[in-house]
Amino acid sequence: MTDTPEPGTPETEPEAAETEPAPLLVLRDGLPEVVDTDEGLAEASAALAAGTGPVAIDAERASGYRYSNRAYLIQLRREGAGTWLVDPIEMTTLAPLQEALAGSEWILHAATQDLPCLREVGLTPTSLFDTELAGRLLGYPRVGLATLVETVLGQRMRKEHSAADWSTRPLPKPWLEYAALDVEVLIELRDHIAAELEETGKAEWARQEFDHLLDFEPAVRVDAWRRTSGVHRLRGRRALGAARALWEARDAIAAERDVTPGRILPDSAIVVAATAMPTDRRALLATQGFHGRGAGRYSATWVDALERVREMTEDELPARAPRGDGPPHPRTWAEREPAADRRFRAARESMLNLAEVHHLPVENLLTPDYLRRLMWAPPATRDPADLATAVREQLAALGARPWQAELVTGALVGAILVGDVEPEEPEE
Repeated sequence: MTDTPEPGTPETEPEAAETEPAPLLVLRDGLPEVVDTDEGLAEASAALAAGTGPVAIDAERASGYRYSNRAYLIQLRREGAGTWLVDPIEMTTLAPLQEALAGSEWILHAATQDLPCLREVGLTPTSLFDTELAGRLLGYPRVGLATLVETVLGQRMRKEHSAADWSTRPLPKPWLEYAALDVEVLIELRDHIAAELEETGKAEWARQEFDHLLDFEPAVRVDAWRRTSGVHRLRGRRALGAARALWEARDAIAAERDVTPGRILPDSAIVVAATAMPTDRRALLATQGFHGRGAGRYSATWVDALERVREMTEDELPARAPRGDGPPHPRTWAEREPAADRRFRAARESMLNLAEVHHLPVENLLTPDYLRRLMWAPPATRDPADLATAVREQLAALGARPWQAELVTGALVGAILVGDVEPEEPEE
């Protein structure tokens, strides 16, 4: 009989496992030349049209540097065609590329980021596969491209140039290598994830989500100035009016110069100026915290904006809280509408349970805004069958996909009925 070592002795401690680092992803075909002429685009388009299977596509913007959301580089890869890097800035048109890709499936990662800038240059898919969204549906905890590639394919990607100024010309070679790598394994990643969607019974969910993305349009922000960092600290409607006026003046300058607004005047400078309300240039520039590249250069603009606000009547000043078309915040429901509060609490718990059962984020199970709207103003009927039909119709009108309605309708019907039951008063 072998003696059993005491717990904690070297004999019982497992040896530390040595994990081999994932190999670094490299370009299989080398770095292609950048296509920046109409003649080069014709060659690229012909090659891509002759390729087979889906097309991996990505776009690089200059977020944080430019006001516009335009694409400054477009990367494409297709079996039989290789990788192509297209500079759309000097092109007359990208119509030949759109024609070459007609009818093919586009593979994108985080499609909502790239679709608007691709559409701006005339590139619109008729079918797509979003690897990020598919990763969410499969319950991957982290769905960034580099993380998915390492998790699914076992290869590491470089990400050191993700925040580069892609409006720079000429583009440095290391940046171009980084950009080309973003489409290097998208096709392989798509195939692995598609197989997993089939295995888990979520392929139809993904198809409906991808079809929904084809009509994606960025939300138009109402009162976008209210997103100014620190604006919540302002007291009084005139200070809010000053923040709005300064934000709008900054936005106009940024749009004209095609520079991201924060590079002209930071949000913090808007807040301190709106608080102090200086009356002239000297006082403005002496205001502690008022700084930025455009603080002095556009000082007359800032002073004029503040002067206009001082002359506004009370009715012209912005309201303290933004006006929305949706229900009030759920934290107010318990006092304002107890039944709605009961409905919402029951529905939220059910959504969390369903999301856990199906291994996906709760916000992908059902858009949170849809849930709030439905629980605040549910259908009038309380017949279970009729209520289920009405819930599905209301969800569809809001924008929920059929797979979502099928999964959540039963739970939401139950939550609505729970709201009608008032809690019993505790016995004294």
